[in-house]
Amino acid sequence: MAHEVATSDEPVLGEEIDHVRLITLNRPRQLNVISSNMVSLLAENLEKWEKDDKAELVIIKGSGRAFSAGGDLKMFYDGRKSKDSCLEVVYRMYWLCHHIHTYKKTQVALVHGISMGGGASLMVPMKFSVVTEKTVFSTPEASIGFHTDCGFSYMHSHLPGHLGEFLALTGARLNGKELVAAGLATHFVPLEKLSDLEKRLISLNSGDANAVKAAIEEFSVKVQPDEESVLNKQSIIDECFSKDTVAEIINSFEAEAKKEGNGWIGPVLKGLKRSSPTGLRITLRSIREGRKQTLAEALKKEFRLTINILRSTISEDVYEGIRALTIDKDNAPKWNPPTLDKVDDEKIDLVFEPFAEDLELKIQENEEFRWDGKYENSPYPSLN
Repeated sequence: MAHEVATSDEPVLGEEIDHVRLITLNRPRQLNVISSNMVSLLAENLEKWEKDDKAELVIIKGSGRAFSAGGDLKMFYDGRKSKDSCLEVVYRMYWLCHHIHTYKKTQVALVHGISMGGGASLMVPMKFSVVTEKTVFSTPEASIGFHTDCGFSYMHSHLPGHLGEFLALTGARLNGKELVAAGLATHFVPLEKLSDLEKRLISLNSGDANAVKAAIEEFSVKVQPDEESVLNKQSIIDECFSKDTVAEIINSFEAEAKKEGNGWIGPVLKGLKRSSPTGLRITLRSIREGRKQTLAEALKKEFRLTINILRSTISEDVYEGIRALTIDKDNAPKWNPPTLDKVDDEKIDLVFEPFAEDLELKIQENEEFRWDGKYENSPYPSLN
């Protein structure tokens, strides 16, 4: 079945079935959070299959009750005292994100359960991404002092109006119907039919995009967001989240919250105000820059931001955010600086500064050498 638990201990299972290649994210007890080993195995399989003329269709799914809950926060937290302990996994993941976006074979993501942050970067860019009534998506990184990464500063910035800023700053959740309506997924298939769809795609044994689409549409249903969906609040979102600064966004959102019929804003606003001021500032600027960047430029920028954040270049908020959320679970982070007005503009500039050219994320734009630029061929292994 598409959502059964696999039995192997490998974090990524790769199956080859004639012309079909099946990837299963296999850390079900950890909600398939992305580990270093998982990234390496994903990259290894995807490169091998893109170069294999026999491989035509790649299907990716999650084992257990989640697709993927994103990056392994405990891995980041445990590495906080060791210099650049997570640089390798970050480099490999962002490099892989570009290859997933530009992959040469037809890809289908079968997504049930949680699909958050970096986990959603294995869903949204696919040629076909299939969601269900159990799918839950969000990009909540800013709330813990991090930023919207894995290509989402590019993807969110290209959503209608200022929906991208809204999703990135608030971490608001979208369900399967909303994902299709927003263009973050292509098809909605009821969970009870997901297993049959997987079997149908395997039996199709072809990467022909039209044939794959037709097969999915045998199982998919047309859906509309519920009446109370945030997607039906686009005019308010655009009015508030188009403002120049996070402080102005919050002020505008507060004004809207006082109007009749806007009760939905209260809980969202509460979460926004509890988020890391530094994380919010970095995230807003990153999304805005993403509108003018190529995917490769956005990923290179995200790499700089992540490494600077993990190095605590201007703040240790990310480790405090992870501590409060997943280590001590007291949900009482003490941000430093504690308020938006105390976040220094020059410090924000600092985390966006380019690295020395040889230390930037290497994304090969030349198609002939597109799988070059790997971590092991960068200067970083000799520096760490």
